[in-house]
This record gives sequence, C-alpha cells and structure tokens, in this order.
Amino acid sequence: MSSPERCHWCGNDPLYIEYHDTEWGVPLHDEQQLYEFLTLETFQAGLSWITILRKRENFREAFDQFDYKKVAAYGEEKVQELLQNEGIVRNKLKVRAAISNAQAFIKVQEEFGSFNSYIWSFTGGKPIQNTFKKREEVPAKTPLSDKISKDLKKRGFKFVGSTVIYAHMQATGMVNDHMVGCFRYEEVQR
Repeated sequence: MSSPERCHWCGNDPLYIEYHDTEWGVPLHDEQQLYEFLTLETFQAGLSWITILRKRENFREAFDQFDYKKVAAYGEEKVQELLQNEGIVRNKLKVRAAISNAQAFIKVQEEFGSFNSYIWSFTGGKPIQNTFKKREEVPAKTPLSDKISKDLKKRGFKFVGSTVIYAHMQATGMVNDHMVGCFRYEEVQR
C-alpha cells in the first residue's frame, strides 16, 4: 500500500511526517499553544524547523510547558539557567525575546481579550485557503505577514520578522498552505 501524497517539505523523517499529518496547518485557537508556536518560530529563525521539532520537548520542559504567565516573570537567574540548557537553542537574544514576548503577549490579551482574537483578526477569523500546486508557489512571506510583523513589533515583540510570522501563520492554520495534492489539504480546509 502506498503512502498518501504529502507536502514536499516533510520528506521521509517520521517526526516531520507526524507533525505534518497531525498539526501543521490546523487552525489553532488555544492561547498557550499560540504562545508555544510563536516562541518556537522565533527560536527557529535562521535554523531548520526539524531542528526545533527535535528539541520541542526540551523547550516545553525548559519553558514551563510554555506557560506564558510564568515565562513573563522569568528573571536573570532563569535566563542563565536556560542559556546552560543544552537541550534547547541557547541564543541569548532569543531566550530574552521569549520572555519579553510573553510580557507583550499578556498586554495583547489585556487589550483584545485574548491573543487568539488579536492574531485571527488579521484574517477575519477564518483561515486563508491557498491553492498551491508546486512548492515554488509557496511564499516565504506575504503583505499580510508584513502587516502582522509590523504590528507585533510595534507592540514590543522581538524576532517576529515577516518570514517568521508567515511560518507561524502556516503552522497555526491561519493559512492553509498544504499543497492541493496533499491528502491533508481538504482535511484542513474542512
């Protein structure tokens, strides 16, 4: 029995396949998971996503399961602890950004009622359904990710360039960028 057609990027790696088949592109509205993906995407900047996926459980443990309220309260001692943690990406600027982004995340919640309401307002609360047939058609960023990136930066978020934000939009289902031929395309569309 042949395996179903998938998006090119997951290749044959079992971890990538699992992520593609169960998470990527599924509309996400949970606050803690939105913070998790935003944080993982910022750590991914300049690295491959598979590197982050392989360290995901370590990140969860290191960052208190991405409890953004706890992360927002981290002090210098915790920063130093994280910088010694070989299980995560030990980039000082990204570690500090995870903390300041948690603080900015809470401010957005206070202003909009939830981060979910804020971030999904950019798409009118619905996923954008793309119809890409070839990987070359998939953009690294869009005018909308430019707009979201600019707004997040204005609100104090760091490491949220347009490419990082577009990857976040793809991961959290704000856009359906599964290839039309991928078996997940229609499943996610529903």
